[in-house]
Amino acid sequence: MAYARSLALLAAGLLLNLSSWALEVNDATEAQLDGVRGLGPSQTARILQAREIGPFKSWADFMARVKGIKASSATKLSAQGLTVGGAPYPGVTP
Repeated sequence: MAYARSLALLAAGLLLNLSSWALEVNDATEAQLDGVRGLGPSQTARILQAREIGPFKSWADFMARVKGIKASSATKLSAQGLTVGGAPYPGVTP
């Protein structure tokens, strides 16, 4: 019985940890970006190319420099854990 309870607590902890997962766009690898739902290889390539100029300073900077990222897609990406400068898109709760 104690074993089952320990497993349940471990599973709950893992779920809480996964829900707070964040991926910083300035540090993410190509593979990590490709793993974000809504980003495909072409979008990832645009992000990496824009990042070569310098790190993204904010979501506004990210959206201005990466073609195809608008408020609706930024909201969805942020809801999945993508951050810019450690911050979620405004209005999205991490």
